[in-house]
Amino acid sequence: MSDSPIVTRFAPSPTGFLHIGGARTALFNWLYARGRGGKMLLRIEDTDRARSTQEAIDAIVAGMAWLGLDWDGDTVFQYSRADRHREVVDELLARGAAYPCYATAEELEEMRARALAEGRPPRYDGRWREPSVAPPAGVKPAIRLKAPREGETVVEDGVQGTVTFPNADLDDLVLLRSDGTPTYMLAVVVDDHDMGVTDIIRGVDHLTNAARQIQIYRALGWDVPRMAHIPLIHGPDGAKLSKRHGALGVEAYREMGYLPAALRNYLVRLGWSHGDQEIFSTQEMIEAFDLGQVGRSAARFDFAKLENLNGHYIRAMPDDELLDAFRANLPYLPGGPAAQEKLDAGLWEGFRAALPAMKERAKTLVELLDNASFLIRERPFDLDAKAMQILADPAATSNLRGISERLRDLDGWDAQTVEAEVRAFAESAGAKLGAVAQPLRAAVTGRTVSPPIFDVLAILGREESLARIADRL
Repeated sequence: MSDSPIVTRFAPSPTGFLHIGGARTALFNWLYARGRGGKMLLRIEDTDRARSTQEAIDAIVAGMAWLGLDWDGDTVFQYSRADRHREVVDELLARGAAYPCYATAEELEEMRARALAEGRPPRYDGRWREPSVAPPAGVKPAIRLKAPREGETVVEDGVQGTVTFPNADLDDLVLLRSDGTPTYMLAVVVDDHDMGVTDIIRGVDHLTNAARQIQIYRALGWDVPRMAHIPLIHGPDGAKLSKRHGALGVEAYREMGYLPAALRNYLVRLGWSHGDQEIFSTQEMIEAFDLGQVGRSAARFDFAKLENLNGHYIRAMPDDELLDAFRANLPYLPGGPAAQEKLDAGLWEGFRAALPAMKERAKTLVELLDNASFLIRERPFDLDAKAMQILADPAATSNLRGISERLRDLDGWDAQTVEAEVRAFAESAGAKLGAVAQPLRAAVTGRTVSPPIFDVLAILGREESLARIADRL
């Protein structure tokens, strides 16, 4: 296997959306394969027919596409391969490496209760491994692996190191249920083998599964893929990741205004490090990523760090590139469809003009949209509390009235011309520039914070600007 091209796989279960832990697993597999000229495959593990949904499959595919994680070849659906899984069970039976088990659900529950009462982990007791009685008539058996009882099963793990499991602790797992459906343990092994997977990178919660699956590989005489079990993601308080921490579907991060490149950068640093470097281009990630730099300790998800990183990406992104990203994500942002309708009505040019100033104060695309509210809101609009407080001052209203008269007769209308006129008025009125500019901002935007007010006035144009001022007078 050492000379084989690298083949990794991402194998989500379509019982929910692509959550953040799954997205990181997909990213690690993608980076490992891409950095070594290999392939990453996608397998949908949809054997749980009661819980698998097309909606979840669509969400997984859409989430990966949005994150920019492509895969090689066609998507494999595990359920469609059930005949192949049963074929392998027949081979194990023929080898004497598996056997029919007629234990009933009641008997299995008795074994479990007895083990717990005696302080032992619940294990199948192997009563049908070497049966001393004839099988009961008319009962369809499950098929179990005849697992080794002596010695140990060793997982040589690319992240966790050498992990040893006493075989006495690993009972004869079910390969085929009594209704003929293959189990997850069997299906994973057969699919990974048939798909040519050389490297399995998944969460550390699968580590015990790895030992059981290695036993199936060996019973079949197949090569065992290299394995690496990456740490789980916890919340900032060290507790298991929950929705309040960020255990959301990837689509939720899109709705919260995060950029795919920023989320990739954040996820790659959850459990992996490369010196002190924090910011990585996609190509830098591909070139640098290696399992040897993945730690064993649980990573901690921190929304504040993600937000700051996203803000860095927004500020650093070329304006035209950011505009494209904003337009692509706008339909998914809160209030985005309504905003898009207004922008499509002829305001995109103004948005683009304001973008250099707006992006400096935005950590997410949601905040960027909020910063553009001055452009898309319709008259008459309400002022926020601070803007109302400013305009409640008679001196501010007097300055606003005076500057509106000067602006009405102004020759030309651009940021420099408007700024010069406002400065001249302030000087003639014996007022500080802010005493004129802030009432202007409050009247024109409804807020006390916005892009530079002279740029705002230029973008809105003379007619709209003067009309907004008039609304306040």
